[in-house]
Amino acid sequence: IPIVGSEPSCIFTLRDEYLDLMPGDPDAAHVAANSYMIDEFLARVAATEDLGIEWRSEPRSVFFHGHCHQKALIGMKASMDALRLAGIDAKESGAGCCGMAGSFGYEAEHYDVSRKVGEERLFPRVRTTPPETTIAIAGVSCHQQIEHFTGRRVQHIAEVLAEQVKPGHVWLPGVGKAQAAD
Repeated sequence: IPIVGSEPSCIFTLRDEYLDLMPGDPDAAHVAANSYMIDEFLARVAATEDLGIEWRSEPRSVFFHGHCHQKALIGMKASMDALRLAGIDAKESGAGCCGMAGSFGYEAEHYDVSRKVGEERLFPRVRTTPPETTIAIAGVSCHQQIEHFTGRRVQHIAEVLAEQVKPGHVWLPGVGKAQAAD
């Protein structure tokens, strides 16, 4: 059974650090091999079978900023693939770190450094993104940081993907076509 999550630090702890904490443990290896980010899981399933999801056809643009943990371990391909799978015109921020770094940016003594990191590339790009373009992220720390310093509304990639599903349809992996909700 896959473990599917929405927070990169949590999922990648299972896939990376868990193996270091329990070297040679087959259960740890099994958990690591079956842990996925939600967008990664959708892209992976879509590569081998028809998801059967009915996506909205209205055009939607998304400016997507990935979590540093995600960028370091698997990159952004699965996130971008999942967004495009849903019919979204997705553009990656290409902006490096948001400056939050977990709880680092919440600490008073790191506030200015945290802001400066985001101001190097990410925040200016967010501010110049058209208002009709959705700002999307993969991790909660990036969400908090971008909203705080830019004033832009930010959505998690899972929220964006869920909004793209046509109303009245649900998807159950392994069951085939999406079913009309009762």
